[in-house]
Amino acid sequence: MEMPQPTAGHRKLERFSGNWRGEEKMYPSQWDPKGGTAVGTMDWRLDLEGFASISDYTQEREGKITFSGHSVMTFDPKKDLYTMHWFDCVGSPPEVFTGKFDGDTIVMAHGGPGMHAKMTYIFTGPKEMTSKMEMSQDGKDWKTLFDGRYTKG
Repeated sequence: MEMPQPTAGHRKLERFSGNWRGEEKMYPSQWDPKGGTAVGTMDWRLDLEGFASISDYTQEREGKITFSGHSVMTFDPKKDLYTMHWFDCVGSPPEVFTGKFDGDTIVMAHGGPGMHAKMTYIFTGPKEMTSKMEMSQDGKDWKTLFDGRYTKG
């Protein structure tokens, strides 16, 4: 029996691979009433024979790590859908985001009673990416939690 091979959809995960670093703007929210700036670092790697992209994320403010997380992103070719499982230092249950690529942009969202989140990644160049996290209580009225601009080192 021949082993399955990653599809073109799986290969899009390669775009994330590398060490990314950039400035993030935090908007005032219930978690950060004043907002401010931070430095975000994402270390992405392709794993599991090209079927998954795994990331470790840290956010630093005033020389201290203030937030960290871990994600595993996969692609389902039957549904043409990307899924990202997110775990972080807040200790809440894993969040499951789903979404699709549209050109150089992938928007992934999850929702549940009382909290909806939307994460957008835009590849603006071979070594440049922006991201934005939006939150909503009802899935209709969205507020930006942070946005960032990163370069791959």
